Amino acid sequence: MFKINHITLFQYRNYIDTGFEFTERIISFCGSNGIGKTNLLDAIYTLCFSRSYFNKSDNLSVSDGKVGFALKADFEKNGEIFPVSLILRENNKKELWVDNSPVSPFSLHIGKLPIVFIAPDDVELITGTSEQRRSFMDAILSQMDSDYLRNLIRYNKVLQERNKYLKQCSIQQQVDHTLLDSFDEQLIALGIQLVDKRVAFFETTIPSIRELYAFISGEKEKPILRFIPSAVLETYKQQMVNARQKDLITQRTSVGIHKDELDISMNDVQFKLIASQGQKKSLLFALKLAEFMTLKSHFDFEPILLLDDIFEKLDQHRLSKLLEWVCVKNQGQVFLTDSHQDRIEQSLHDISVPFQLIMLA
Repeated sequence: MFKINHITLFQYRNYIDTGFEFTERIISFCGSNGIGKTNLLDAIYTLCFSRSYFNKSDNLSVSDGKVGFALKADFEKNGEIFPVSLILRENNKKELWVDNSPVSPFSLHIGKLPIVFIAPDDVELITGTSEQRRSFMDAILSQMDSDYLRNLIRYNKVLQERNKYLKQCSIQQQVDHTLLDSFDEQLIALGIQLVDKRVAFFETTIPSIRELYAFISGEKEKPILRFIPSAVLETYKQQMVNARQKDLITQRTSVGIHKDELDISMNDVQFKLIASQGQKKSLLFALKLAEFMTLKSHFDFEPILLLDDIFEKLDQHRLSKLLEWVCVKNQGQVFLTDSHQDRIEQSLHDISVPFQLIMLA
């Protein structure tokens, strides 16, 4: 079993110097809104991913009026305990230590401590932009495949350089097509490797998403999910050549894996336009639990699962189904948050699982 046994937080959000011991497989953080339940989940995620689930800037995770933060935890995998530390120094330098050894670059850490976070705003996966769905997909594949992560980082770097050059062309009114050819060749070579893995991922994952949706929602009608690559491999190069004039005008690269889409529909209509709130939430949890199953299958053990504020967001039927899946069918470590002690205690008693309740004040 993979789990976290202890965590300490120093100058992290509203935690000035606090520690927690985790003694059960199911752990619930309970307290009033704004007390720091989500911050505690994010601290766990940050140690596993080397960055916050919510904030791009590390400084946003520092306690008000303070400089720097430190997160430390004892993880356990297959009976072996090892410490993990993430420190943001006063000079804004960030350090990551695993089992008392420094990790650099941080990308080497991705996938070492698999974790799945489900938060209220994640419904944007359904209602938001294609970029959010690509980020969801990339986060899963990057945990399982270091080559994928490395190529994705390289692709995004070349893409930024190409877009920067397109802006320069507009300013200077001069175009070096040989340089653009070089950018295109790099993007195509990397893009082909990435899109192949995306296609393979969705071929195996989409059936799981549909099954999970049916289980959680109890509905016979299922959404249709289709992965739509921006570029067709056989004509990738020609598509980029054909789009070059448009790219020079818009100053943006319009063809490539950064435009791929996960299309979701029902009854031939965009799912987000006709789905009820319950249906959207059911699909969100189906996506996230499919992520969980994919990581479990790859690593051969359950990732840590973080569920934030699910009791406020689901009707009783969907909540019961979800808790049955995450707390009974799943044998990994689970963290949940709720603002009502009676509600979370009753919900966990109903499915007859031992749990640890941590009251935050």
